[in-house]
Amino acid sequence: MMFEEFIQVFIIGLLIFLPVSLTYKKAGFHPAWAALVFLPVFGLLLIFMQLALVPWPSLRDKTDNLS
Repeated sequence: MMFEEFIQVFIIGLLIFLPVSLTYKKAGFHPAWAALVFLPVFGLLLIFMQLALVPWPSLRDKTDNLS
């Protein structure tokens, strides 16, 4: 019984972690930052603030090549 619940929690964790890590990778950040999603409220707040307010390294590289 306990093993089945662990598998369900693991699968849901992956369904949350994978898209967030892919978003971080696409933005140019290290995908390990996606581990913040498992911190209750503060982690989600950090993720949203970082993605919204910090300049994305992938966009910075493209603007450097244009000049």
